[in-house]
Amino acid sequence: MTEWVSSELVQKILDSVNQGFEQQLEFTRQMMAFDSTRGKERPAQQLFHDALARRGYDMDQWAIDVTKIESHPGFSPVKFNYDNAVNVVGTHLPDETKGQSLILNGHVDVVPTGPLDMWTRPPFEPWIEGDWLYGRGGADMKAGLCANVAALDALESLGFQPAARVHVQSVTEEECTGNGALSALVRGYQADAALIPEPEENMLVRANTGVIWFRIHVQGKPVHVREAGVGANAIEAATSIIPALKKLEQEWNNARFSHAYFESVEHPINFNIGKIEGGDWASSVPSWCSIDVRVAIYPGVDPRDAASEIEACIRQHAESHPFLKNNLPEVEYNGFFAEGYVLEEGSEAEKVLSRAHTQSFGSSLESFVTPGYLDGRVFVLYGDCPCLVYGPVSKNIHAFDERVSLNSLRQITGTIALFIASWCGLEPATRSNRHRA
Repeated sequence: MTEWVSSELVQKILDSVNQGFEQQLEFTRQMMAFDSTRGKERPAQQLFHDALARRGYDMDQWAIDVTKIESHPGFSPVKFNYDNAVNVVGTHLPDETKGQSLILNGHVDVVPTGPLDMWTRPPFEPWIEGDWLYGRGGADMKAGLCANVAALDALESLGFQPAARVHVQSVTEEECTGNGALSALVRGYQADAALIPEPEENMLVRANTGVIWFRIHVQGKPVHVREAGVGANAIEAATSIIPALKKLEQEWNNARFSHAYFESVEHPINFNIGKIEGGDWASSVPSWCSIDVRVAIYPGVDPRDAASEIEACIRQHAESHPFLKNNLPEVEYNGFFAEGYVLEEGSEAEKVLSRAHTQSFGSSLESFVTPGYLDGRVFVLYGDCPCLVYGPVSKNIHAFDERVSLNSLRQITGTIALFIASWCGLEPATRSNRHRA
């Protein structure tokens, strides 16, 4: 049962968030200083684990076990070692349950930096200029991850704790498979609602595309370059497939009018040619080439059906190509194989968030549609749980000089604290250890 917070307490909570904001930023910068790109997540996760443990949460930490999730419909195929793909969950249990349970989720993994000389400063040495906190992974999404903790800290500083079970999650693999959030679900972490403070421009995500990752392998016929005409260039053959994929991309975009919430999105489906590798020597006709592709799919589209269309597209092109028709490309699925989702309007959780947002920002909560992947699909599709993906203003995520707005982050943290207070209810704080990071 939702417990609306009095106007007097609302102001006290927002003041507490403001008072703790410098400490929140310090913790955020500590987390950002770790290079937690894929395969390197463990040190950052240990810092997060220790910060929650000092606060007295019941701690759980584990590496993703593929055998426990590979049969789940939400599983994405993986070709990567998961020894350092560590999840962390800190659980708060109330003295008396009065409110509704909650998952506060965020991901610790970040995307690669790209060439370092294209950054103004080193990407893992976070810096502040004006209203902006710069550095790789700050906006996407360590600022939001740490905001979850800071919101609970703000309540504890006032002598309160949630009057319901709360799981604070830091997961991996959000940037490539979604298997981290899925692993936490399969492990048994469920709640009445979930909140993920991804960088969403102070808005709530209403609908989100699914994503498929795949790799196209082409084998050529190597010869010395002096005899190039009798060989077959694998790189040229592989890249000839790209226009065919772009044609399919346009067909899928033309179908947006039949998908709710995507009618007004100009280009919701993107086929991104993300990586090309091939050949061994400039003076040899290349014998191999691989292309990595990321594509979006509409909510409600089964990734298996979309994959069949993609394979048919590649096969049709190959049949018209003089070399590929007798040397068919191989398609390998090597990451996201994820369905999109729609957050149905009118849930109690959304109403509580809307009120909390208005109290923190002084304006109405808006929602929008995004063609990027979000772990919210795990909760909505498989956890029977409304997932509120809502977070701060950012610039240049997945690019150079990534940054998050400090003023927006502070107000988002206020919203989260107010949401917890109303959704979970409050009781006097009793956890024995209450230290901020």
